[in-house]
Amino acid sequence: MKIGPYELQSPFVLAPMAGITDAPFRRLCRRFGAGMTTSEMTTADIGLWRTPKSSRRLDLDHDAEPRAVQIAGADPRQMALAARLCVERGAQIIDINMGCPARKVCNKLAGSALLRDEPLVRRILESVVAAVDVPVTLKIRTGWAPEHRNGVEIARIAEASGISALAVHGRTRSCRFGGNAEFETIARIKAAIRIPVTANGDIDSPEKSHEVFRVSSADALMIGRAAQGRPWIFRELNFFHATGRKIPPLENDEVRDIMLDHLEDLYRFYGEQTGVRVARKHITWYCNGLEKSGSFRTRVVRVDSTAEQIRLTQEYFSQQAGEGVLAA
Repeated sequence: MKIGPYELQSPFVLAPMAGITDAPFRRLCRRFGAGMTTSEMTTADIGLWRTPKSSRRLDLDHDAEPRAVQIAGADPRQMALAARLCVERGAQIIDINMGCPARKVCNKLAGSALLRDEPLVRRILESVVAAVDVPVTLKIRTGWAPEHRNGVEIARIAEASGISALAVHGRTRSCRFGGNAEFETIARIKAAIRIPVTANGDIDSPEKSHEVFRVSSADALMIGRAAQGRPWIFRELNFFHATGRKIPPLENDEVRDIMLDHLEDLYRFYGEQTGVRVARKHITWYCNGLEKSGSFRTRVVRVDSTAEQIRLTQEYFSQQAGEGVLAA
């Protein structure tokens, strides 16, 4: 899989997810073999970039290449300006979001709402591509609604506009995350264009990744929700892809060390007060794959200090070690 001059070392990439794929989480997923990570979705309204939230979202991964930034908006000139400024900050790939189904994004006619206006899609893509000298990629859904699947048409517009690669979440906007992803639709999109296509949606195991590659004919797979609380899924996918076998599961002490490293990175990145709050959701996701974690989860999300979060996490794993329990 190549995006412009950049050849990815793995066909499994991390989906940009607002409020989730911050710099600490991206570092963690790359550690386990993600072929590429992309910044959280950032507004193209540069007047909002001074806020702490936007500033953190624009914190680029200077220790890894390619450095990809995702922007969202509905005004071609505003999008072009935002893309240029991101490149000046060090972005090596600009990704355009036309796949987010969130109401607050679609109400501004951005994200997947743009799929209803194909001429506007073309203007935005052409403006951004013309504004920068780095590859521009696009993330879409299969359409606005099941009765309006225009993913093939949007893909052709993208290719004609100079887009370097396309990622497709296999649902329409109105489906949000319900039902099953439409990998057959992604296959039709792949067959209609020559640029690389990445398939996204419901990929949560090595076996599922094999099926999605087969059905969609995609060049790469994008992992989103399945990486929450399980960043080592990239290790599992890469091993299965290379060998056809499943890698042995992590043991408790390995999961403990991953969690503690992640927490410390969050505290450094956000500071103690915000770091503790952000850590709560990540701990909750980790607990979904841990045995007998109900009591630990209830206690750890209520504390307000980094020291207490660390202490409770260490205490939980010490108890599990005594029982010989492995992470699920």
